[in-house]
Amino acid sequence: MSEFELLGLWQKARLHIVLSQMAPTFLLIATVALFPLGLGQAPIVVRLAALGILLASGILGALVQFGAAAEAQAVAADLAALKTRSATSNRAVSLAPWFNVVKFVTPAVFGVIFLLLMAALLLTR
Repeated sequence: MSEFELLGLWQKARLHIVLSQMAPTFLLIATVALFPLGLGQAPIVVRLAALGILLASGILGALVQFGAAAEAQAVAADLAALKTRSATSNRAVSLAPWFNVVKFVTPAVFGVIFLLLMAALLLTR
């Protein structure tokens, strides 16, 4: 592949990461916002459904993020193998290790927030 094509794949992977964070983030914010409106006192089935929605969205988002970050790292490896590279490619190669944050830290943060919301939803009354 050409450098231009590889940089296009790099950009697509980055866009997928950003887009995959939107729904879980919105749902986490919405859940917190619904507490003052009575979500914590809703029937248990409603609270469990809310947790299920958060969990499903978080798992799917984490899978997409992990895959897109792994693809971005693979593209960076291909860019690193080019004999001559532009400054943009050099930047992509240098940023590749930071995609481990997307692969591991971001899902861990989601997990902690999910556990806190689970405790709030199940332990309040």
